[in-house]
Amino acid sequence: MAKKKTRPEPEELELPPVGVESHAHLDLEDFDGDREAILERARKTGISHLINVFLGPDAYERGHPLFTAHPEVSFLLGVHPNSADQLTGESLARMRTFFKADPRLKGVGEIGLDYYWERVDHATQKTAFVRQLALARELALPVVIHSRDADADTLDLLTANGFCDYPVLWHCFGQGLELARSVIDNGWHVSIPGPVTYKKTDDLQAAVARIPLERMLLETDCPFLAPEPWRGKRNHPALMAFTAKRVAEIRGRSLEDIWQITGDNARRFFNL
Repeated sequence: MAKKKTRPEPEELELPPVGVESHAHLDLEDFDGDREAILERARKTGISHLINVFLGPDAYERGHPLFTAHPEVSFLLGVHPNSADQLTGESLARMRTFFKADPRLKGVGEIGLDYYWERVDHATQKTAFVRQLALARELALPVVIHSRDADADTLDLLTANGFCDYPVLWHCFGQGLELARSVIDNGWHVSIPGPVTYKKTDDLQAAVARIPLERMLLETDCPFLAPEPWRGKRNHPALMAFTAKRVAEIRGRSLEDIWQITGDNARRFFNL
C-alpha cells in the first residue's frame, strides 16, 4: 500500500511577523467551527495583519463583531457585482454611515464587474460599480476591484470616472502581461492569489515576473483558491506563505524579501 503523501505546513517556513493578508473572507460560515484557530495559525505563520472583506452592509453588520478581540484584522466593505441588484440608496447610505463610524474599514471593495456568472445584467453591475466608486472618492478611501471576464469594461469605467493614479487594487489578479501593464500604467496595484502556484498559469507567472514589486500585494481570497500544495482544500490566511514562496521563486528573490516587501506595500496602501 502506497504511503499517504504528507503536505508541508506553512508554519514550517518560519517567516517573520511582517506579512499582510490583503483579502480574506473569514466571516463566511466556512470558518464558523475554527475561526479563532485559523487566526492563530495566521499569526504563527508570520502574518501581522489581515484584511477581511464584507460583501455588503448586512454582512458587515452581522460579521464585524467576530473580530472585536482581533485588532490585527481590518475591513473592506462593498457590494459585489454578483449582488449589484441589491445596491439601493438605502444600502449605500448604510455603507456610508459604517465607513464614517468604523476606522477599521480601510477601503471600498470588492466592487467591479463579473461577466462570468451572469447573475446580474451588465448595466446594473456598471451602475452599482460607478455609485460605489463615487462613495470611495467621497470618503477618500482606496478601491479594491473584482473583475472577471470583464477587464475591458472595468478599465473603461475606472478611467472614465477619473481613477487613474487613485489607490486602486486589482484583487485576485489572474491575467497576463497585457492587463498587468494597463493596471500598472494607471498607477494601480495588483494582489497575487494562490493560482500563481499552479502548473498551468503561465500567463500569470509571466506577469508576476514583470510587475514592479512596489505595486504587488499578496492574498488568499480564502476560503477559495488554495495554493499548492493545498490546492483543492479550504484556503486560509496561513497558506498565503506558499503563494509568497512561489512569487519569490519567480522573481529570484528570497522568500523573506517578498514577505516583507508585499507586507509593506499593503501597509502603505491601506494605511494600516
